[in-house]
Amino acid sequence: MNWIAVVVAWFVAALLGVAFYGQRAMPVRGGALRHATAAALLLLVAAMMGHMFARVGEATLTAKPWLYPMMSGGLALAFTGPVLFIAYARREYPQGAAWADYGFWVLAYLAMGAAFWALG
Repeated sequence: MNWIAVVVAWFVAALLGVAFYGQRAMPVRGGALRHATAAALLLLVAAMMGHMFARVGEATLTAKPWLYPMMSGGLALAFTGPVLFIAYARREYPQGAAWADYGFWVLAYLAMGAAFWALG
């Protein structure tokens, strides 16, 4: 597994998160712990994505580079996004917020996939 790519993918997605959400998503109360938890969970996502690409194998990914956006974007489109909608619906959160978060996660996952592709 390419751990350098994992860290770069994590960093790119974290920067996107800061750009997209800024500080508004993390209240002042408990903010440091929430930031640390979010960072750790995002690192877990990047590590699992790295594991996924490692299992596919370098030869396959070199021959079929479209697998990077297909697989990373597919995770966001088919798993992360639907989970957001289910969670938001159960908590009666606005569906517009779910769409915004869905969009962010698709972009973040695609950016992570691009980092793995670039560092192949």
